Amino acid sequence: MQPESPSRYVVGANPSRTLDALFVNAPLRDYSERPRVNDFTLPVLGMAYIATYAAERGFNVGVLDAEALGLGIDQTAAITNGLAPRWAGFNLLAPTYEVSARIAAGLDPGIQVMLGGHQAKAMPVEILNDPRMARCGALVIGEGETRVARLLDDHHTRGELPGVMWLDPIMGTPVTGGRPGSSHHLAPDIDALPFVDRRYLVQDPHNDNGRREANMVGARGCPYDCSFCGAAVSANKDVTIRTRDPYNIIDEMHELRRGDDVTAFRFVDDLFLGARRVIRDMMAAFSVDKVGEWAQWDATGRINVLNREDDESLDRLAANGLREVALGIESGSERMLTLIDKRITPDIAVSVVRRLAERGINVKGYFILGFPTETREEIDATVRLVHELWETTDGLPGRFRASAFEYRPYPGTPDWHRLMATGKYTAAQLLNYSAVDLTSDGVDESMRERDEFNFSVNLQLSDAPISYIRSALVGLARAQFERKAAA
Repeated sequence: MQPESPSRYVVGANPSRTLDALFVNAPLRDYSERPRVNDFTLPVLGMAYIATYAAERGFNVGVLDAEALGLGIDQTAAITNGLAPRWAGFNLLAPTYEVSARIAAGLDPGIQVMLGGHQAKAMPVEILNDPRMARCGALVIGEGETRVARLLDDHHTRGELPGVMWLDPIMGTPVTGGRPGSSHHLAPDIDALPFVDRRYLVQDPHNDNGRREANMVGARGCPYDCSFCGAAVSANKDVTIRTRDPYNIIDEMHELRRGDDVTAFRFVDDLFLGARRVIRDMMAAFSVDKVGEWAQWDATGRINVLNREDDESLDRLAANGLREVALGIESGSERMLTLIDKRITPDIAVSVVRRLAERGINVKGYFILGFPTETREEIDATVRLVHELWETTDGLPGRFRASAFEYRPYPGTPDWHRLMATGKYTAAQLLNYSAVDLTSDGVDESMRERDEFNFSVNLQLSDAPISYIRSALVGLARAQFERKAAA
């Protein structure tokens, strides 16, 4: 029997050429220990943007989406070694940092390591000094398209590039590149970037409720400072907030429609329905193009922004094909909403959800249980708010669904700095993420879609016990599952 080729796990690369870079999306856990129970994961759009840009400049690059494929740590390292790329790139996130580091430590010495992502930005010095990352040739802070392509070109040096870090081989201290006139690399013109080549995405486009659906990014950066969020503006001072031209977005939608019959789109960025100017400009263009006649789309939104929109504006969203809005409601406690800087109240959340549902627009609400200092009573208030939102939308054209998670701190965020300032915790404690099984055997149907999101640092940061938080999470997840099954 012929040995299995490692190239079968990689998308987008030409197997007959030397592989310049393999971008590895690390698994959220070691699936050799317990297989995945959900069958869909979010597409790695950031990696795909970088790969598309590099490929347009003649480099042979591929993506190994170990999370989507449900691979284990050793298997991911072995596949990478078998492909022998010049560079292996990792997108570092707090919940997957340990997994990524273990994979990197298992790579052959001839493979250079390239690092990026939120964790790389938040803790670059600590990461560069991690002995498992000893072969890191470049840690790229921020948006990587143009700088990664330069790093793959042997005619350029990392010293030319701003926001690229490495350890000095003699002194063993961090060094940051950058020369005068190179700052444009930090904020590429997003309208000039090529559309994402979907060959680099394992599950996108995909079938969804009778339509072909694709994920898209309409903007970069977020102007808000929610205390728990990795996208908070104070944690991303390097990011220039900017939005794609509406017709650039529509052109990509039409390209996906022509090429793969895509008629459903999910905008995953923070700003698509998070700024009034963006809503106005996007909907004007969508109306001209009559997007609502051939497409449906979902987007994230801001409750405080949508609350200020009049009925005519919400009607226009519905007419232009808006299918579902994802809203970060987070809590039913006014104290907690103020503490995390959401700029809303529970009553405002109920009003916005009702107004959207009245127009046939579905709403997905995100909630977090276990915020620092949160009490049992405040957790109970969040549970009551979820039930109120279900009841408010019962019988309306649009439906409401809830997705709740256990709180976990992310480095660089306002919450992280507050927790560290107390002197009660070390960074290692706050980064000690582990997967949490909310069921006895891992196969409860109501938990199946949550498999990739259940993580905890197992510290009681709230006033309520962890057992109380998890009991509430299970109750909400099962109630949501039952509502969906009965619909």
